[in-house]
Amino acid sequence: MKQRLEWLDALRGFTMLLVVTNHVYDMSFVTNPKYSMFMSLCLLFRMPLFFFISGFLAYKPSFAWQPGETAALIGKKFRVQVIPTLVFMTAFIALSTKPFWSFMETAWTNSLKAGYWFTLVLLEMFLIYYAACFVCTRLEKRFPQVRLQTPVLLVLWLLALLAYISLYLPGITSWRLDLWARISSITEVARYFQFFLLGNLCHRYWPQVQRLLDSPWLFPLLVAVAFLGAGDYLRWHNLRLYWANLPRTLAMYSLVMIIVAFFRYYKEWFVRERRVGAALQYVGVRTLDVYLLHYFFLPVLPAVGKWFKANPHNFVLEGVAALALALLVVAFCLLTSHVLRVSPFLKKWLFGRE
Repeated sequence: MKQRLEWLDALRGFTMLLVVTNHVYDMSFVTNPKYSMFMSLCLLFRMPLFFFISGFLAYKPSFAWQPGETAALIGKKFRVQVIPTLVFMTAFIALSTKPFWSFMETAWTNSLKAGYWFTLVLLEMFLIYYAACFVCTRLEKRFPQVRLQTPVLLVLWLLALLAYISLYLPGITSWRLDLWARISSITEVARYFQFFLLGNLCHRYWPQVQRLLDSPWLFPLLVAVAFLGAGDYLRWHNLRLYWANLPRTLAMYSLVMIIVAFFRYYKEWFVRERRVGAALQYVGVRTLDVYLLHYFFLPVLPAVGKWFKANPHNFVLEGVAALALALLVVAFCLLTSHVLRVSPFLKKWLFGRE
């Protein structure tokens, strides 16, 4: 368990680096990631992987789901994810835009919340998951012969998949433009909740999942599906109409599982005794800090973006340039986080640490 959690923390740190790298390419280089094959490929699994990890860690087999404990857990989630988000989002808007109130209104009526959507959307996912676990546990106590959590989570996963499909089907997508959908960021819940539930189910059946990952046929199958799905979505565009998003979805699922399998297989690389493992774990346990702070440190380098757009298909160079700048931004985030954590009050209310 200790080793598995170590590589999982390292995986979380790796995913956070990808988030910052994408924002470097998008906001620092001031160009669309679609012009970069490297970033387009990363976008297929970056956020799905983050939500997969969150769902994986959300499963607590020893948690009793008593009313008091559940309420305390929800209260802690609100404190950790809502208050810091509101503080840093307000500070970022105040420092970066004018007029303040106009942009604040625009941010709150946009599902991406000026970039600060992730923690709010994750909280919504936690609330749905906690409600399902709480109700199932109460029913299981009343009817001991019935086990409901896994079937209910599978139903939720199917519903999440249908909600995701509704984002792309012609004639149904208009709901995501409604004001309530934009304010609540429910579109992002519909987009990624399936991966949260996938991670949670994988944790619940981790011995069986590990046997699948160790089988001689699964990894080659995942690679083949990822190649075909990503190839069609990024290059070939063979499918049309209702089927156009299918290759992208298959690529997302297969790439998430490929990366999970990679980190698990090479877990000895990601222990604290290894430099790579120690560094990734260091970032992994401070993902909230990096997420909240990194927007403040993104430099603006449009000339770099213009060069990459004029000289496309530099897969390695694009990745190295964006990642190198992302590492510098992450370093400034961690330094700032340490400075702010000097105050126990700020440590608790800005980063959720006691």
